[in-house]
Amino acid sequence: MKIAVCGIGVAGSYLISRLKDSHEVVGFERMPEDKHDSICAWGTCKPKMVELCKKSGVDFNDYVIHDGKNMHIEMNNNEKFDIGLHGLCTYDKIQLIKDFVKGCKINYGTAPKLEELEKDFDLIVDCTGFHRVYLPKLEEDFFLPTYEYKVQYEDKVPYDDFLVRPFEKMTGYFWYFPLGKNLAHIGAGDYKKNHVKATDEFLEKYGGKVIKTVGRPIRLATPNMCKPFYKGKVVGVGESIGTVYPLLGEGIIPSMECVDIFVRNLGNNEAYEKEVMEHYKIYGKVFNFVRNKMKNKFSMIRQISELMSIFRYMKKNEARFGMEIHMRDLMKVAKA
Repeated sequence: MKIAVCGIGVAGSYLISRLKDSHEVVGFERMPEDKHDSICAWGTCKPKMVELCKKSGVDFNDYVIHDGKNMHIEMNNNEKFDIGLHGLCTYDKIQLIKDFVKGCKINYGTAPKLEELEKDFDLIVDCTGFHRVYLPKLEEDFFLPTYEYKVQYEDKVPYDDFLVRPFEKMTGYFWYFPLGKNLAHIGAGDYKKNHVKATDEFLEKYGGKVIKTVGRPIRLATPNMCKPFYKGKVVGVGESIGTVYPLLGEGIIPSMECVDIFVRNLGNNEAYEKEVMEHYKIYGKVFNFVRNKMKNKFSMIRQISELMSIFRYMKKNEARFGMEIHMRDLMKVAKA
């Protein structure tokens, strides 16, 4: 088939790498190539990424920047604790995206109209993330505004490993993700829109030279809220249909898993939707928990079964999350 992949982020680039040997695939990216970047802090789980990238003939180990040992958690009530890490890392996301699409035709700095694409392509894949450019507008959406700096430090970095500071009532969190010897991503996402303030306060306290600034909303609405997944020649893959894990705001691995589901069901949209809904079923429960916390509607008594479901899911998939999952840590967050 002749396939247009719109949006060359995690999902779009990985999809192109999976389809390029069997189909005529053309990519479209609205950002110019020299400005192509992502709000993502570049954190992911190495063993799972090795498994996924291998399907595209790429060795993920070549892109790893920092291997985490501990994630430092600093709660808003001044409680501090560490979570042991087993695979969580930062990686050169932009270089991996470039290598996924190497040798393919990518049109940067352009976002063609749907009518134009429909004339030239058999299939149009919407990987435009939050913007969901080619699919119908959602009836109900839910997202967090985010903001991030890439910072260079002259001497000592503020933290030796990952740092997360959840905001009050879990409306979001501040992050510090190491990028090697003297670089880091610092940023935040917050439902109550204190994300820029928190990021600037950290920068003011610890200094550093800002190399790059990025910011955009991240969709937390889950697949059950993001229908339709397809219309006419258009099919959505990744964040455009809600594949971000709401508790962590993590979308790299979930979006690549969505690509795998799409490739398995290529040409059968009904089967694709059915498998997506089953694979991400738990995300709906996680979203309800997070939204109720954000809106101060959380009740431990009413939602204890939801909390237990989230714990069991994360514990079962501990290796995929790259961190130790303990009920005590989840309870600390739930009670914050």
